Amino acid sequence: MSRLNKDFMTTREAAEQLGVALSTIQHWSEKGLLKAWKTGGGHRRIARSSVEALLRQQLELLEAPEEAVPRVLVVDDDLQALKLFQEHFAAHGPALDLKTASNGFEGLINMGRFRPDVLITDLLMPGMDGFQMIRTLKRLPAFSGLLIIVVSAIPKAEICEKGISEREMKVFSKPVPYREIGEIILEYMKYNKNKDCLERGKMTG
Repeated sequence: MSRLNKDFMTTREAAEQLGVALSTIQHWSEKGLLKAWKTGGGHRRIARSSVEALLRQQLELLEAPEEAVPRVLVVDDDLQALKLFQEHFAAHGPALDLKTASNGFEGLINMGRFRPDVLITDLLMPGMDGFQMIRTLKRLPAFSGLLIIVVSAIPKAEICEKGISEREMKVFSKPVPYREIGEIILEYMKYNKNKDCLERGKMTG
């Protein structure tokens, strides 16, 4: 094996090592998850060390105790916006079980089917809008513990006038602050986990 082959892999070799599709290797390379470059002939080369590091991470995840993955429902009539949510969290985390809906009515249906921990929603949508959906959810005891995150182009003062209170939910202006939303979701899940542990301790104490 040449020095080149010891230090680097082809895209196909990396895909076989990691057990993923060629397109996934290309995507990870472009996102910087794998160290890669293209030769003068246009062939992609992947650093063997970065493939091995990613393999170790996969093994660590398999060996780690299983944690509940937050269930998140995103509601927006803009299909591109839904796609961006999916792509961002797939590439940058945190790990989420993410479903989408394109209006408030579809959102309510998915709320019942999916029972998410977190709802991220736009407000201005055709048919049933975000305001109507949130008002409906607030009347249902089954969703009293739901974390609601509003992301809208409407000024916050106007949102407040229509009954959306920042004391009850998180409200953000567009463009979408993906990183901050991810941090809020993790903190919310951590808080709920600690709360459940305390409650179980009281019951058994």
